[in-house]
Amino acid sequence: MRVLLTGGYGCIGSWIVRLLLERGDRTFIYDLKEDPSRMRLIMSEDQVRQAVFTPGDVTDLPALQRAIASHEITHVVHLAGLQVPTCRADPVLGARVNVVGTLAVFEAVRAARGQVQRLVYASSAAVFGPPEDYPPGPLADDVKLTPTTHYGFFKCCNEGNAAVYCRDHGLSSIGLRPWTVYGVGRDFGMTSEPTRAIKAVALGRKYHVSYGGMQDLQYVEDVAGAFVRCLEAPYSGAKAYNLRGDVVGTAAFQRALCAADPRAADLITFGDRQLAIAYDLDDSALQRDLGPMPRTPLETGVRATLERFGRLWDEGRLDTGDLER
Repeated sequence: MRVLLTGGYGCIGSWIVRLLLERGDRTFIYDLKEDPSRMRLIMSEDQVRQAVFTPGDVTDLPALQRAIASHEITHVVHLAGLQVPTCRADPVLGARVNVVGTLAVFEAVRAARGQVQRLVYASSAAVFGPPEDYPPGPLADDVKLTPTTHYGFFKCCNEGNAAVYCRDHGLSSIGLRPWTVYGVGRDFGMTSEPTRAIKAVALGRKYHVSYGGMQDLQYVEDVAGAFVRCLEAPYSGAKAYNLRGDVVGTAAFQRALCAADPRAADLITFGDRQLAIAYDLDDSALQRDLGPMPRTPLETGVRATLERFGRLWDEGRLDTGDLER
């Protein structure tokens, strides 16, 4: 595969690039500026050099078309977007990047239909409303969506537009809805706090997770693996799928962290505010249509993240700026 990743220098993008390179695929990063800092946390310098940087704005349709044509792209992963805090602060900018940018990606892929074989894009669990909006039990992909943020509504819009492109033009696509993604490289966004807590323990520092309650913790390598699986598995349609990891309370996350490093009992505290996103999401349709999908147990993923942070700290390569914000 020759894969173009929009927003590929982010956390999930970096892990996808790593998995693709390990398979022998070619990767091309379409982003505003070259910033492989997250990639350097999880892969060798030789691998970083293999990821070809292609500068461009995701809202620039001609630039996207040139990138797809010049690099002979066969598969596209669309990750570029602004997260909840930025969309809240500047909704117009958020809509321009998250909605118009996604439309530009779909248009570019539609124009290259004979060349591009698959489009996979990042939606979000933020399309769901708060838990009290839904009956108890795992929620299917197609329940009523009642998001509470601009970001969530932008993602709903993208899922709707994907369905229109399939109906009007026969363009298949797959949307994936991550929840709390944790792991090395996750340093920004509303649900980045569990990763910051793991990093704090690696440094022997105190950290307070500002929220509590239930969430779905998904190890970043599993999320990246799901994207890669969706690039290659046979598929036709335009569905957005739930991802599922470990649905646990914040106290259970702390216990998993304590199992990896007992110091976490004294270093990590957390609040009691439930995030306003339904957390018990059913991924059976994804497993049926495109699986099997990887799923790392919570304690294993937390331990792997803690150990990698520790090594990076020992090597003097761990940025702690996100702990200061």
